Amino acid sequence: MSDDGDRAFVLGLDGVPWPLIRPWIDDGELPAFAELVDTGASGPLRSTTPANTPVAWPSIATGTWPDRHGLYEFMKLESDYSQRPYNRNDLRQPPLWELLSPAVVANVPMTYPAGGVGDDGAMVAGMMTSSTDAAGFTDPPELGEEIREEIPDYRVGLKWHEYGEDRREEFLADFASLLEARRELLESLMEREDWRLFFFTFTAPDRLQHLIWDEGVLLDHYRELDAVLAEVMTYCDRLGATLYVVSDHGFGPISRVVNLNRALADAGLLTPKDSTGTRGVLSRAGVSKSSVLNALERIGIDDEVLVDRLPAALVDSVARAVPGDHALYDVDSERTRAFLHGLGSVYVNDTVRFDDGAVDPAERAEVKAEVMTALSELTDPETGERVLSVHDGDDLNPEDEFAPDVVVEAVEGYHVKPGLADEAVVDADGIAGYHRPEGVIFARGPSIAADVAVEGAAVVDVAPTLLHGLGEPVPAAAHGRVLTELFEPGSPPAEREAVEVDRGSSDATAGGPGSDEAVEERLRGLGYL
Repeated sequence: MSDDGDRAFVLGLDGVPWPLIRPWIDDGELPAFAELVDTGASGPLRSTTPANTPVAWPSIATGTWPDRHGLYEFMKLESDYSQRPYNRNDLRQPPLWELLSPAVVANVPMTYPAGGVGDDGAMVAGMMTSSTDAAGFTDPPELGEEIREEIPDYRVGLKWHEYGEDRREEFLADFASLLEARRELLESLMEREDWRLFFFTFTAPDRLQHLIWDEGVLLDHYRELDAVLAEVMTYCDRLGATLYVVSDHGFGPISRVVNLNRALADAGLLTPKDSTGTRGVLSRAGVSKSSVLNALERIGIDDEVLVDRLPAALVDSVARAVPGDHALYDVDSERTRAFLHGLGSVYVNDTVRFDDGAVDPAERAEVKAEVMTALSELTDPETGERVLSVHDGDDLNPEDEFAPDVVVEAVEGYHVKPGLADEAVVDADGIAGYHRPEGVIFARGPSIAADVAVEGAAVVDVAPTLLHGLGEPVPAAAHGRVLTELFEPGSPPAEREAVEVDRGSSDATAGGPGSDEAVEERLRGLGYL
């Protein structure tokens, strides 16, 4: 196997914010993290723009921003406005586990269907995997059988948005079960020692903080993460591995929601469908997408059952006929000049990229400027303060012609949603916290300097730094830099020059396993799609 210092362990902690965890470390609440700070390097880690899970984890894994790795949201937008889940096959740049073999990878978002870890590697797919029974849950497939037999309570994730305030205790019990099963999987995979890269992610912090922003509850959870970290540090020390602890983004409390497609409609840039014909009859009768789904849930039929039992074409046709505030089904595309897709991607509805586009390509820049002005000036009627940070998509993602025209993020205390609600800015309901740009990075190992403060690091710096630390060349396509300040002066990584090599691009393929799950997401008529 590799010599000491020639293997790396990445412990991913989804949604852990530097401003929250650092005071607890200083106060002695998290002893393992404190040891990590004293004996290694630590600091904030800047996320992607927007700071969202499906964009940031691929940036960590590839060292590239989304215009090179290709993922902008959870769902890929097609020219006919349909959506399908992004999956591992959409990734345009090779991730770390394809460059370092053998690799053990588990629960990293956007890795479904599992694969790409080499003949001797192992992967347990993460977020966007429909279930532990799904084809592509693990690679090799027999690993899935072992998990189902040995960890029967293991689940891919937790639908936090389905728990209301009256179900808090139920959520906490399910959350504890989720975390315990995840720890069992980690311990099981750590029995393997023949690896060069070990990449394991806990998404639990993100799930908890979305629903509950109570620092007492959060600290209890972070103490559990601290215990996990202590075990991982012992494991890495024994194997002589360098440990990197990273989060994809930070987090913070929110109190208000920005319904961005409503804001675009108010600005005259988006046109909702008219309530005429069948839609008008149903609307006058009080029938809407949400009322239909609520009625079905009361008799034990949820969206997953419908998706499993009904053809996609039928689901689509019914969803287009039943009125609601869905960002996909309830927009009149032929009379819309711009719309929000997903969590932060605004597109000008031009006739080249979209089948029912309403904007001549020659007018695209003018419409984009109008969108940026309208959204930059959007204010909360309760405070008069602006609620959005607005970015030119061409500046953020210059290499991809299908990248969003405008990228938006909410300011602190707010959260962007795509819905067509009655008002653009409303009180948050059923959500306590949301993403912020400042995550964390910690590093510790044979060549890592002690008590080093990391400054100016970004998610795209993780892969180049890890590869250089192992004596591997950095892909020429990487946007990130090697964080040379992490390494102990005189150590091999500190002494050698960073070397680049052209790794080419991965063969991203459209569709593939997971495409049918798009129907489930579209059916909801609620949530963030």
